[in-house]
Amino acid sequence: MSVNKEVKRVTTHTLQEMKLRGEKIAMLTAYDYSMAIILDDAGLDVLLVGDSASNVMAGHETTLPITLDQMIYHAQSVVRGASRAFVVVDLPFGSYQGNSKEALNSAIRIMKESGAHGVKLEGGVEITESVSRIITAGIPVMGHLGLTPQSIYKFGTYTVRAKEEAEAEKLRSDAMALQQAGCFGIVLEKIPALLAREVTENLHIPTIGIGAGTHCDGQVLVVNDMIGLTKGFKPRFLRQYLDLYEGIKGAAQSYISDVKARDFPSEKEQY
Repeated sequence: MSVNKEVKRVTTHTLQEMKLRGEKIAMLTAYDYSMAIILDDAGLDVLLVGDSASNVMAGHETTLPITLDQMIYHAQSVVRGASRAFVVVDLPFGSYQGNSKEALNSAIRIMKESGAHGVKLEGGVEITESVSRIITAGIPVMGHLGLTPQSIYKFGTYTVRAKEEAEAEKLRSDAMALQQAGCFGIVLEKIPALLAREVTENLHIPTIGIGAGTHCDGQVLVVNDMIGLTKGFKPRFLRQYLDLYEGIKGAAQSYISDVKARDFPSEKEQY
C-alpha cells in the first residue's frame, strides 16, 4: 500500500530559516494553473503571481493596466496548482497607493478570494502605513525596492536604480523601514550588486534579487522570460534556460504541414 508523503508547505518562517542557514531561496513568477503545477513539482520555494501578467499574459506595455480582479483570477489559478510553494500576489497599481484603508481592503480581497499566502507592494517609507495595516490584519507582506515597474512613468526608464549615492541612501533607509513595518522579505530589482549585498547583510529578513547580483538571499525571474516564451527580451540579468518560443513555433508548423498534407489525423488517431 503506497502512502502519500504529506507535502510540507513553505511559510514565511521557512524562508526566514533559509536565510539564517544560508540556503538560497528560489522564486519564479506564475500566472496560471498548468504552469503552477509544473513549477511547484520542480520544487520552487516561492511562486509570485506578478503584475508582470499585465505584460506577458495580456500584452500591455507596462504593469499599470492590470486590475485587482484580474490579479485575483491569476492568483486563484496558481493557488490551485501549488501544493508546496509559498504563493505571493502583487497588489496592482492603484489598489494601495496613498490610502492604507484601500490597501488593506485590496489585500483582504486577494487573501479571501484566492487563498494566496501573502501580498507584495512596491515602495519604501511612503507605503509603510499600508504595510503595517495589512500585517495587523494577519496578512504577510513582501516589499519591493529598486526598479519599481509601477512607477515607470516617474523613472522614465527601466535602467538600473540607486547608482547615485542619494538614491542608494534612500533605498537603505526604505529597506530598514519595510523591515520595521513587519515585511517578511524584500525584492530588490535592478540595483548595483554591492548595494544589494550591503542591504542583505544589514537586514534580518530575506532579500530576493532580480538583476541585483549574487549576494541576495534568493533570486526571482519572470518564468516566461526564463523558459524563452518571450522573444527579443534579453536583459543582462536574464539567464534563459529554454527556448520555448522556437520549440512551440516549430511544433505548430509541423502540425500545420501535417494537416495540410492530410497526414493528421492518421487511421490510428481516429475512431
